[in-house]
Amino acid sequence: MGIPVLLGTALAGGVAALPAHAESYQDTSLSAGAVTDEMFGGANLAAANDGSTEISLSGTGVTWLLHGTVSAGVELTGSTISYTGPEVSSPPDVVAVGTDSNGNAEALVLPVVIGTDTIQLGGAPQKVSLSGLADTNTAGTVTFSAADSDTGNTIAYAEPGLPAGLTSGSPVLTYLGGTAAPGTYGEVSVTATDTDGAVLNGEFALTVSANSIDNYGNYVNKYGNGFDAYRQHDYAGARVVGWTATQDDPATHFILRTGTHAGAYQIEYAPNGSGSGLCVADPHGGWASDPLPDGLILAPCNTGPFQQFIPQSDGTLENVATGLTVDPAGTGAQLRGESSSVAWGGAVYSWTSESSFPS
Repeated sequence: MGIPVLLGTALAGGVAALPAHAESYQDTSLSAGAVTDEMFGGANLAAANDGSTEISLSGTGVTWLLHGTVSAGVELTGSTISYTGPEVSSPPDVVAVGTDSNGNAEALVLPVVIGTDTIQLGGAPQKVSLSGLADTNTAGTVTFSAADSDTGNTIAYAEPGLPAGLTSGSPVLTYLGGTAAPGTYGEVSVTATDTDGAVLNGEFALTVSANSIDNYGNYVNKYGNGFDAYRQHDYAGARVVGWTATQDDPATHFILRTGTHAGAYQIEYAPNGSGSGLCVADPHGGWASDPLPDGLILAPCNTGPFQQFIPQSDGTLENVATGLTVDPAGTGAQLRGESSSVAWGGAVYSWTSESSFPS
């Protein structure tokens, strides 16, 4: 039947060697090792009034810049903040960011008093820093977090240098829509940046699980009908019906996975190529809402035999738990398990790539 073989995910540690056809993958989950965050390389950040007209910044191992909105006429030259212009009533705080050679940064929030051609500190500077950059693996995604010394700040996250096919996310890095090759990628970077411009960088190992795009498609019979999540329902208990498989109908998009029983496969619902975590199952009367005792439904993917189907030599599909054959009852009707296949040939299925579906 030309059943495609799922590719393994084992690649050597460090940056994985990508195959030439990396674009032919559909990512199914991500997991990350612990983040090793960097230490800020600067020290002794401070600000003081310089005479009566300017503010002087000090610190070791940093370069300075101003962050956010400042009053017109406020400028930073080297480590000196100056102002040219008329008096400003109730000016916004000036935020000065000191950045080390690795791109980590701490911020000084400076309350200021601005007079004619003068700028002075109007209170004690507040130092803002980030710490504890970490990640958590949740349902195939990676969520980043960090602690901010100013709890009122918002932190944005970015993951530059991801393997090709993944898109940076904040705070969640997700596999959805990803096409990265499977494997473990070492030294992937993550950056946390807060509202005041404080920055903390880190590194982690990222493991990508993926299927060959050839495994993205549907079991289709000679009439063009395949498996279909009824009305695009994406929840446990949704009926699986027979319907024409097309590129434009996400309800007919599935991923074929190697099963946990010899010769068996799982069929995961994957609208528009994104795995849903729901697999085709014959509950054999164990699902109260199923209209038919052996009607096919979507259920959370697991290793049990009710979600395992073995292709037979005659092209039919047999459920491992029930021993029943998947039979259609016409377009739009729920697929179900029967003791024998329908005589008109609708139960003879061939796995077909989504790229071969009609549009």
